[in-house]
Amino acid sequence: MGVAATAAAAPDMPEVEHRLEVRLDPSDHALTVEDEMRLPAGKSEWTLLLHANLQAEILKGAARLSEIQQVRNLRKYLLQLDAQGPVTIRYQGRIEHGLRRIDEGMGRASAWSLGVIGPEGVFLNANSGWYPRIPDTLQRFRMEVRLPDGWMAVSQGTGPGEAGAGKPGRGLSTWTEPLPQDDIYLIAGPYRLYRASAGDVEAQVYLREPDPALAERYLRATHTYVAHYSELIGPYPFTKFALVENFWETGYGMPSFTLLGPQVIRLPFIVRTSYPHEILHNWWGNSVFIDFESGNWSEGLTYYLADYWIKEQAGQGPQARRDMLKSYGDYVREGQDFPLVAFHGKHNMASQGVGYSKAAMLFHMLRQRLGDSAFEAGLRRFYADNKFRKASYDDLREAFDAASGQDLKRFFGAWTTQPGAPRLGLKDVVVEPQEGGYRLSGHIHQRQPGAPFPLRVPVVVTKASGERLTIHMESKTEDTPFSIALGEAPTGIAVDPSFDLFRTLLPGETPVTLSSLFGSDEGLILIPSAAPKALRKAYRRLAATWQAGHRDWRVEDDTSVDALPNDRPVWLLGWENRHLPSLVQLSAPYSLSLDPHRLVVDGERVDTGTESQVLTLGDDAAPIGWVAAADAAQVPALARKLPHYGKYSYLVFSGPESTNRIKGQWPSGKSELVLDIGTGAP
Repeated sequence: MGVAATAAAAPDMPEVEHRLEVRLDPSDHALTVEDEMRLPAGKSEWTLLLHANLQAEILKGAARLSEIQQVRNLRKYLLQLDAQGPVTIRYQGRIEHGLRRIDEGMGRASAWSLGVIGPEGVFLNANSGWYPRIPDTLQRFRMEVRLPDGWMAVSQGTGPGEAGAGKPGRGLSTWTEPLPQDDIYLIAGPYRLYRASAGDVEAQVYLREPDPALAERYLRATHTYVAHYSELIGPYPFTKFALVENFWETGYGMPSFTLLGPQVIRLPFIVRTSYPHEILHNWWGNSVFIDFESGNWSEGLTYYLADYWIKEQAGQGPQARRDMLKSYGDYVREGQDFPLVAFHGKHNMASQGVGYSKAAMLFHMLRQRLGDSAFEAGLRRFYADNKFRKASYDDLREAFDAASGQDLKRFFGAWTTQPGAPRLGLKDVVVEPQEGGYRLSGHIHQRQPGAPFPLRVPVVVTKASGERLTIHMESKTEDTPFSIALGEAPTGIAVDPSFDLFRTLLPGETPVTLSSLFGSDEGLILIPSAAPKALRKAYRRLAATWQAGHRDWRVEDDTSVDALPNDRPVWLLGWENRHLPSLVQLSAPYSLSLDPHRLVVDGERVDTGTESQVLTLGDDAAPIGWVAAADAAQVPALARKLPHYGKYSYLVFSGPESTNRIKGQWPSGKSELVLDIGTGAP
């Protein structure tokens, strides 16, 4: 394992070198900075941006600084050089932007800030305007940060100096990053630092409260995943990777560190799910930069090689792929779709369905088409050719073209510029005897609006002996005929049974899940009028939380509706809901009785006196969800957690914090892409 010392390809933007001396006063929301800037030669005028609250002046150097205009929270300046050489700018002032809510879908929201310096912590980046940012440049820097005793600063590169492991900060942090960066981050707080080296890379953990056991889990995981991705893609590009605890819930990936919220980092599964995703971003996005004008490829590639890869290693590949297809289908409704080249970043569940799920499936289909060896060679080629420069889908295609010897222009062109998904059909299947065996023929249709997609369709034929034969059909038009010679009679045929293609799921291929309801733009939430007052009040708060930002979801008392509608999703809340008998009457894979309250799901009896339960029923056109808590104290946690369990059909939670005990999906039904032919010749 080695560390890249220089870019493999010349950066496509000029570079600015900063030597920053920073003093932070969190109690006053203030900073004072002296920045000695070394600018590229050959140009005497530069435009730079600083936060509008910062007062700036030239301290050293033959230069003049004049204000041009204010743009939102930033002030634009013209820097004019009278002679070449370093220029030192001194500036000071306050940066204090509160947290803003981002609605990501029904019941899901996150928070962000333009930048904050405060007693709870510091979060600053280019959008904050905390350093003189010259547009369309890359940055190298050395930074010395003075802070209150007990505080540490975190940034890219090597640092924070001589801080002792597990001890409070000493009020001084020093960071150096000689590699070109597209931003300079400054994070600070009352941290305890834990660190461990392996080879050339140091793992670091910054926690706001001492917790050696938690830190040790992340230190070990850091070295494991850095080693894995270094072998797969190429040497880790930085000298450290750090887990940094934020003071609000975030999931940010920066060059050589990640900024995660205090609740997130303490979830036991995060270290083996989301954490490798953040480490992998140091290859994709933080050292190979994203050419946003031609689409953000980084999130989909990172999701495929981290989140999906972990599930595939656990033998859950087909289910994980089906879940991605269902997420796209549930959240990307009509009018919300767009091509991959138009994806810049996640801002709601629909954009995640395109930029993460569809893009990840593109890379899966590419891997299936090329084979593992050529696919991995393409990853290494792409990384080596584009380190510390902007890269696009075209650059990805060129790397995979070179690694595989194939011309992938049509494949990439269609999958990155066409919105939507193929909708497959299996028609006119015929078995005919012929000399030496049988001939199986039929047609695969692409039935979606718009142009056909280039597909390598897996077709699995089951023979009378039980043997399964897989062939791949190239589908480039609306109709693809096939003809297969067999030595023995076929008994079944299935098109893409393992969900290796990005496509629209057909009825029967996937059960109703929570995302079937959370992904809908409109629906009905029914409050149980007969519930005890405290419980009824808690259910109404849950409904209001889920309805926020989605006013086409109506909230009504259960007495206001005579019968459940069959043209939209419905949430039934509570054991006391007058429409709950509808669920008892439905044929479903559970046992439910109302008097007394009794529920058996997944073969286990639920303690209805202490546990909360969630069930989904119906179909994707009119799904029904039922949520019932044992007492009002359990409901707030359910309101917060359930939107994050979208792929499940049923759930059981225990305790006031609603700790999940049971989760699962109902069995799938029969798909029209699966056909039973019989046990012998026709």
